[in-house]
Amino acid sequence: MSSVARFCCGFAFIAALGRPAIAQTVPQAGASDAGVLQEIVVTAQRRVENLQDVPIAATALDANALESKVVVQLADLQSAAPSLSITNAGQTQSVNIRGIGLASNSPNATAGVATYVDGLFQPPIVQFNSFYDLQSIEVLRGPQGTLVGTNSTGGAIFINSNDPELDATEGYAQVGFGNFEAMEAEGALNVPLADTLAVRVAGFHRRRDSFYDDAGPFDNEAGKLDETGGRIGLLWELGSFSALAKLQMNDQQTGGYAYRPIRGTAFEGYRVGDIRTLSFDIPTSHRERALIGSLELNQEFENGVVLRSLSGYQHKRIFSVDDIDGSAASVIAGGDLQWDYFAGEKQYSQEFNLISPTNSAFDWILGAYYQRNEIDVEIHETQAGFPQDILPQNERTTVGLFAQGNIQLTDTLELQLGARYSRYEVEGSGAVLIGAGIPTFPPGGLQVADLSGGYSENQGTGKIALNWKFNDDNLLYVFAARGYKPGGFNSVDSRFDPEIVWNYEAGWKSTLLAGQLRTQLAFFYNDYSDFQFDVLEPVTGQGGITNVSSGTIHGVETQLEGQFGAFAFDAALAYVDSDLDGFTFVNERALPPGNLGPQCPVGVPSNPPLCFDYASFVMTTSGGPNLYSPEWTYNVGAEYTIDFGTDATITPRVNYAYVDSRYTYIAYSPMSDRIEGYGLVSALLTFRKGDWHVTAYGTNLADKDYVSGHASASRNEFYGPPREYGLRVGLDF
Repeated sequence: MSSVARFCCGFAFIAALGRPAIAQTVPQAGASDAGVLQEIVVTAQRRVENLQDVPIAATALDANALESKVVVQLADLQSAAPSLSITNAGQTQSVNIRGIGLASNSPNATAGVATYVDGLFQPPIVQFNSFYDLQSIEVLRGPQGTLVGTNSTGGAIFINSNDPELDATEGYAQVGFGNFEAMEAEGALNVPLADTLAVRVAGFHRRRDSFYDDAGPFDNEAGKLDETGGRIGLLWELGSFSALAKLQMNDQQTGGYAYRPIRGTAFEGYRVGDIRTLSFDIPTSHRERALIGSLELNQEFENGVVLRSLSGYQHKRIFSVDDIDGSAASVIAGGDLQWDYFAGEKQYSQEFNLISPTNSAFDWILGAYYQRNEIDVEIHETQAGFPQDILPQNERTTVGLFAQGNIQLTDTLELQLGARYSRYEVEGSGAVLIGAGIPTFPPGGLQVADLSGGYSENQGTGKIALNWKFNDDNLLYVFAARGYKPGGFNSVDSRFDPEIVWNYEAGWKSTLLAGQLRTQLAFFYNDYSDFQFDVLEPVTGQGGITNVSSGTIHGVETQLEGQFGAFAFDAALAYVDSDLDGFTFVNERALPPGNLGPQCPVGVPSNPPLCFDYASFVMTTSGGPNLYSPEWTYNVGAEYTIDFGTDATITPRVNYAYVDSRYTYIAYSPMSDRIEGYGLVSALLTFRKGDWHVTAYGTNLADKDYVSGHASASRNEFYGPPREYGLRVGLDF
């Protein structure tokens, strides 16, 4: 019996087919019995709040909205939230909001868009996991320098799974089938064990064939999907005290990265066929594993003040073997490079909060935060039988103290003040070694670069805002906020400074037409300094982070949701104009292939991999737009529910999302450094009868070929999925 069949049979003992019934917990932004929009609840500011009352530009999606917009993993969020771009970069996804986020996959980099799962900050690796049994996702745009703190120059994404419930035995299960031999099964079961104790168990399995054919000798299945995950939650409530523990795991295998050489680079001539044809000349594989555990404790005192504790542990790992040049070049030119990559990261975190009630003219939140990361990377490269080992390790410690207060100046005007102190320390060791195992070299290899170092800093961030809620349906706000992303080191001889961003923003949120129409509008201006980017460092011959330049970013965002009886729609639009200063650097994409080594001493000719003269590849740009920053992003969706009057409905829905072109490298070549914009169409047709539902779905219905990302170091490009379609059947119980 296959793994999928075993999974399906296991869930058959739990329930029949279905999907999550959680709209009561976080009401959806779509239909309701009254035919008007329901309140959207968000929790990113440590309280349960109505999104329209929160003076932040944000998008919130509950489980129903995620399903209707076909959001099944992190990368899909860019089709549902304005100003958000998620670009495939191999080991990491470059998540950027308003052009600010992550522009490097170096282990020394930290993410500028802070992603959280059940309140725990996520390292930038292993974020391709599929979503399941979620309560909501919240996307906050702009620096979040107080409550979120470090690593939030661009914004924050909160992914919230369903908690156990004490009042009902309920759950769901669902199976689905599609093209590319796709099969999926997921479900959850919530069981009250006692009046004060409940458990929720959820899990999923998804698989499909690769979108690609490998023309090479090993017939690799790079880009396939075989993924399993599970989560268990335990809730204990005793009077004013509650304890919530969650433990989840994920195991994903993809057969290796599926990419081809970027146009305009050294290996372009070895591309074979169309974008669905790969030509690797080594066997490839890829596996990602994650373990996440959390414990949240809450104690409410008689005066309404809540003491909250959130403890977390995570262990994430990547194992990957790849043809780094993405081609069969070694057969022709002797230039193939094999990449054997391991990255592991352990994270320990602790947060404490004191949260006041909100029934007076002054409310507040106090907090303390501690985080420790242990990072271990092992990269073994081989070109034409010559080995190179890159072995960095580092340990990071982050400490934060923060406070935010809201002062009601009048019945309608509120002053908000927030401040955070952050302490960041990192220490590391490691080396670049060449020639290990070759008789003329030392047994462990010859060290050509020292990757050790240390760095520490103290930073202050915060926010000041005025919020004017001049009636129950309208909120105007204006604020200034400071965010930052830590600096660090690349090697014993190289350090980089923190990124700093000041954001000045004004916004308007309104509810119109007796609750049938809801809007958001935001104008922002960012003053951005010391942008961090991964460039080649001649002193080591390896990629390293440097502060490229400073710049400005400004734009406008708007969101619109409507519910008129059986008809519902939503739309979002963002315009972002960015400008980075010029910079001098080694144009890595123009270099010849292979392990070139560190910069040769003066007068010594190039002799890779012992040394290389990079002088002729140094270039200076006059500046350009921020990287990974599309100028325009927009999405629109509409649905109409046909009610047959016998507890049965049919709902067709259509979505369209567009992400504009964006640069991925600071040389600003329109051929090799730019991803063209693309628009994608998806649709669903859902039949519901009581607790049952059947959904036919399709994504990328126009079967558009498009580039979804660039891997800078390997000079390869990734592609988005082709047309996918299938059927899902489910039951809530």
